[in-house]
Amino acid sequence: MAASVPFETEVKFELPKGYVDKEGKVHKKGVMRLANAADEIAPLNDARVKMNPGYLSILLLERVITKLGDLKTVDAHVIESLFTADMAYLQNLYQTINAVEPPTTTVTCPKCQHQFRYELPFFGEA
Repeated sequence: MAASVPFETEVKFELPKGYVDKEGKVHKKGVMRLANAADEIAPLNDARVKMNPGYLSILLLERVITKLGDLKTVDAHVIESLFTADMAYLQNLYQTINAVEPPTTTVTCPKCQHQFRYELPFFGEA
């Protein structure tokens, strides 16, 4: 039996600009973990999100970024203080690593015997 490769749940990243802390130190390297259902649901009950739906991305990133440079914690204040280029980078990374890929299968055309990949619809979607 072949050894299986462990499923990666964390992704290392490097911000384009970096977070600048109170002392002027720049923090660029970090780690983002895959989101779970609670990460996407819990922030919806936060008053800041109810007042401004755009705040959802701040709270999502706060939950899934587990390390940023030498910072002890990555909280909403840190995310709010990021340069827009870094925020866009992190939002894109979040979308990329948490993208739902539809299941696929290989099918064979009964007429020409050509094989191709077919995306199976989620939940019976047509």
